[in-house]
Amino acid sequence: MSKRPHSESGFSEPPIDHPSRRRLPPLLRRTWYSLNQAFRRRLGPLNLTPDQFTVLRWLHEKSDTPLTQRQLADLMASDPNTVTSVLNRMEAAGLIERKTHLTDRRAKNVLLLPHGNTIYAKARRIAVDLQAEVMSAVPKAQRARFLEQLEAVADAARDVLEK
Repeated sequence: MSKRPHSESGFSEPPIDHPSRRRLPPLLRRTWYSLNQAFRRRLGPLNLTPDQFTVLRWLHEKSDTPLTQRQLADLMASDPNTVTSVLNRMEAAGLIERKTHLTDRRAKNVLLLPHGNTIYAKARRIAVDLQAEVMSAVPKAQRARFLEQLEAVADAARDVLEK
């Protein structure tokens, strides 16, 4: 017979998946969905999607080393086919360019074009403002710790996936 954990009040707590408790999957889903939709709306005037912004951000942040499509997919924690589709639209819009990798003819390096850099600068301001607005729900003194804990949860989920 297993014992249920007791709360500070001494009463048994409901199971971890009980509807009366906060549950990680629905909270993460609701957070991601709301944040993604708000970001999508704010990026609309730039004709950019959240995924396209993420590509631009990685290309900007890793500008010292060319990234391949596969590396972008890994950095974005996304499916390679999805990333290819995003890159197709971005290339057509003049934001990025793909060139054959120097040593691996099957791979493509993704390069940020000047127009992509200009759009990224505008989109980054939108992203920073949105993050500040959303993070205002967490007391300032707790924000760094909150993000560390969220990263630990993300890493643990990735580790479970890779097992």
